[in-house]
Amino acid sequence: MTGKKVLIIDDESSIREMIAIALEMAGYEYLEADNSRTAYEIIVDHRPDLILVDWMMPGGSGIELTRRLKKEALTAEIPVIMLTAKSEEDNKIQGLEAGADDYITKPFSPRELVARLKAVLRRAHPQGVDEPIEVDGLKLDPLSQRVSIGSKPLEMGPTEYRLLKFLITHQERAYSRAQLLDQVWGGNVYVEERTVDVHIRRLRKAIGDSHDYLIQTVRGTGYRFSSKRLA
Repeated sequence: MTGKKVLIIDDESSIREMIAIALEMAGYEYLEADNSRTAYEIIVDHRPDLILVDWMMPGGSGIELTRRLKKEALTAEIPVIMLTAKSEEDNKIQGLEAGADDYITKPFSPRELVARLKAVLRRAHPQGVDEPIEVDGLKLDPLSQRVSIGSKPLEMGPTEYRLLKFLITHQERAYSRAQLLDQVWGGNVYVEERTVDVHIRRLRKAIGDSHDYLIQTVRGTGYRFSSKRLA
């Protein structure tokens, strides 16, 4: 498995099934949605690595959804490939100007789709982004989703893992509880800000007394990840 998750958005189940089979054979995980509203909820909750979206769908077009995603900070960096039967040059330009990273005209072969998908992912996630991150002996491996200190694996819940991954990849910057809720829980989920404090405590407990100084409280703001010990 590549560890990459792709969301397929198309109102035709046969096309979703064809794409799903191609993705599975290529080692990708996949999610499915048959309309823009459901798709947006999945995007916010599950943060796919790439989105395949059909232009024409009932209840909101793929191009409208793409524009919305690219305007919002939470989803702007997720690459989008637009799938459509519209082959005219003006349509392609419209799709790309809406924020799509690539444009594939139906009908297409599964091999072409996977090749284009890999190319977009390479551009969106340059080599090294998925490399393990280590700070003062605390190591997070994004591909295996494992955390360890030295040779000792650490046990933590999925929320604590996502919280640590976000903080360790955004070191030295203070984030408010509201910002952490948006980035880790997703803007589509209602969670009280005090919930962040609960998971910060669990995260500190998981990484232990020897490394809990990495997760620092910033009074009046929220939290930051830093290897600089507080006085």
